[in-house]
Amino acid sequence: MLWCALLFPWSPTEADAPGVVVLEHATHWALAITPRVTRQDEAVLMEVQACLRLWGGQQALQERVAQQAPLLGAQALAWAPNALAALALARAGRVDGLSVPLASLLDGLPLHTLSALRPHADTLAQMGCRCLGDVRALPRGGLGRRFEAGLLQALDQAYGQRPQAHAWAKPAERFEARLELPWRVEHSTGLMDGARHLLWQLSAWLAARQEGVTAITLHWAHDAMRGREVGEGGELSIRTAEPTRQTEHLARLLAEHLAHVTLDAPVGELRLCATDTRPLSGASASLLLDERQPAEPLPQLLERLSARLGPERVLRPQPRADHRPEAMCEWLPATGPAPRGDWPDAGPQPAFLLPAPLKLVVREHRPQYLGELQLLLGPQRVEGGWWDRDDAQGAHRHVARDYWLAWSAQAGLLWVFQTRPQAGDASPAWFLHGLFA
Repeated sequence: MLWCALLFPWSPTEADAPGVVVLEHATHWALAITPRVTRQDEAVLMEVQACLRLWGGQQALQERVAQQAPLLGAQALAWAPNALAALALARAGRVDGLSVPLASLLDGLPLHTLSALRPHADTLAQMGCRCLGDVRALPRGGLGRRFEAGLLQALDQAYGQRPQAHAWAKPAERFEARLELPWRVEHSTGLMDGARHLLWQLSAWLAARQEGVTAITLHWAHDAMRGREVGEGGELSIRTAEPTRQTEHLARLLAEHLAHVTLDAPVGELRLCATDTRPLSGASASLLLDERQPAEPLPQLLERLSARLGPERVLRPQPRADHRPEAMCEWLPATGPAPRGDWPDAGPQPAFLLPAPLKLVVREHRPQYLGELQLLLGPQRVEGGWWDRDDAQGAHRHVARDYWLAWSAQAGLLWVFQTRPQAGDASPAWFLHGLFA
């Protein structure tokens, strides 16, 4: 397991509405990364082990989180093998809980880093406990009788000795975000700085719900010192031709409309609502068509793949009139002329051919590969290539081999050959050349 904890300087209580809003926005952002997100006290926790490949690996994801966490308002973050350990490390200002043994890191943390110990911090301090390691050193029986059962359970869970159950977060059904501007804005174009922040929150919410927006409404509230005749504020609604969650596209569209708006009074607060959303499937990274699309003829599929990957990466075999297995075909671009010719009738052929023959150990005139090989069928003689010169090596690619179908108790059916002695050559040798499926 790999957990990340994002710590915020607010506590989600009813009296602290800004903290609730920030945590909710951070939760939507985390849900765009992984569906396994939970909130505990002042932190947002996410389990990312199953989605590392999606984000390019652990290092790439850690860099992404480190860059975007400050924009969310997070004051600290930490990585650890479980949720409680990550939260404790974040509270202590420690980021890395993976490179060293977890127990040695947690033992030195102060008592307040674990939520279950906070109500008993004074009592434990009077008992001489200053860190988590001191609490663990106390007799478990005495701890269990003197304190609530959740204390020992939380300790065991933080150290990975007990499993943890989590209530997974879900994105809100409706998006509405408010922002109090740091200064009063008198011109409509000046609203874009605050609107961009709200659009970024909207994009995270849409990504968490796998939806796109087709209509949004930006509301603004006039300053309290306004005149009575101008009203409380105004609003601007825009629609898109297709569902989208691209922040830059929505920002450009909103800026174009705001350029034609005249504010009746200075604005002190913004509110953004998503008035119409639609399901939005992400761009498929598959090389094949989506199952909902009609079937595609093979030539069109090959043309599309060649255009996407390059013609040198989409190849098909072209038979050649040559009995040497490694020279029976050449690979040509799939979009070229149709292949001509037939495969030589060379008897049983393996499904997998090694890039280069592998020389085998011979014991008592018997070839060995994960044990002694049993020769089943052969020999099939292949000789040729005197006309094929390798200019780089300054020699001809002439071969003289006797192929056998062999059985290995460990590897199954194999295709092996024995070289035939020629003038100047050493004694015959055995090689593995192919494997049957």
